[in-house]
Amino acid sequence: MEEMNFLILGVGGQGTILAGDVLSEAGMIAGYDVKKSDILGLAIRSGSVTSFVRWGKRVFSPVASKNSIDYLLAFEPLESLRMLEFLKPSATVILNEYKIPPVTVSTGQMKYPSQEEILHYLEQNSSRIIRTNATLKSQELGSVKVLNIYMVGILASLLPLDSTVWTHAIQKFAPPKFLELNLKAFEKGYQEAKTRHASV
Repeated sequence: MEEMNFLILGVGGQGTILAGDVLSEAGMIAGYDVKKSDILGLAIRSGSVTSFVRWGKRVFSPVASKNSIDYLLAFEPLESLRMLEFLKPSATVILNEYKIPPVTVSTGQMKYPSQEEILHYLEQNSSRIIRTNATLKSQELGSVKVLNIYMVGILASLLPLDSTVWTHAIQKFAPPKFLELNLKAFEKGYQEAKTRHASV
């Protein structure tokens, strides 16, 4: 693998940066040169949050260029549309379908796009979409706060890294109080995705 580029999009409070930290650490443990860049919106709890992660033999810039992202993790549907120009035509999108309408929607300044519209735009800009309700799945585990690691588990099922690499990365960055829950979320996402791949 010469290079692999990842983009994680979410809103404040969804653990976008933590997911990027885990993804970066996993890449480093696996022996890749890794670069990471985070961009935070103005509102801590509702602003957009972006994390670029890049793996490769030698990576020079932390920010990927347009048409270079291999995998998009979108923690919220509307957020998934924010940087479509960065996706490769061959990109895989992992989409959490649980909506968190922004202030502009709740105040009537804009309309939240329909699920069909969102999927249409994603289909036009990628080759594969993996849909899930990570918010509901993480609630079933005990906390919505682990939806990010649940989705990292789905991503990990598509990548050529041993699961122990991911375990070590999660152990490094997950808060000790929630470590076991994060490990369970990762395993749930990983195994459910593997089952889904096998049935396709």
